[in-house]
Amino acid sequence: QVQLVESGGGLVQPGGSLRLSCAASGSIFSASTMGWYRQAPGKQRELVAAITTSGTTNYADSLKGRFFVSRDKAKNTVYLQMNSLKPEDTAVYYCRATIVYSGSAYWGQGTQVSVSS
Repeated sequence: QVQLVESGGGLVQPGGSLRLSCAASGSIFSASTMGWYRQAPGKQRELVAAITTSGTTNYADSLKGRFFVSRDKAKNTVYLQMNSLKPEDTAVYYCRATIVYSGSAYWGQGTQVSVSS
């Protein structure tokens, strides 16, 4: 059974940092492009960042330089380091695994990030 479990969300003041984690089932992690998405109230879900099995990264243009994605093969975990957070970063952040050879995609349950003073 595929499982993606996010953690690390919470309330942070503007300018602060958070690191999100997404632990994936070992059977899919090594074969998947891992992505982070977010969905703010009343808005569509959008790509934040993604990292391929070889470590190539891709970011939403508006987030380059503030957000950083990485993956740890030994821990089957993908991370999203978020710096200089702004109120507009408030959203539910979701982890997604897309299996390279099949295209099948799996989502985590989401973790809330709130940026407010």
